[in-house]
Amino acid sequence: MPYGALADLVVLAHFGFVLFVALGGLLVLLRPAVAWVHLPAALWGAWIELTGRICPLTPLEKSLRVRAGEPAYEGDFIARYILPVLYPSGLTRGAQVTLGILVVVANLVIYGLAWRRHRSAAARSHRVTAHG
Repeated sequence: MPYGALADLVVLAHFGFVLFVALGGLLVLLRPAVAWVHLPAALWGAWIELTGRICPLTPLEKSLRVRAGEPAYEGDFIARYILPVLYPSGLTRGAQVTLGILVVVANLVIYGLAWRRHRSAAARSHRVTAHG
């Protein structure tokens, strides 16, 4: 497979991962077992954003682009693909920290809802079993 196509696949996988980190907690509301995969992914995503680190997929994509004879871009995945969609300006450290905090807060709210739903269902099940 040509390197350019591999780089495009890395971008799609990376984008999918970012979406899963940001919104995967919603899947936990439907399937609580998803938390076993989502929670580590969300923690990783928040850690990357809050510490200013670069996800390993970013240098992989850049390397594949160079091997394909394409120019490697500056910055990271978020700055290149996500922020241009969300914000008119480039990635700043403040924006990066804000994104990390948003991921953490959104997931705390979603996991709180999932926990309440789980406890409520368990209480109903217990009442049915105790009175059944």
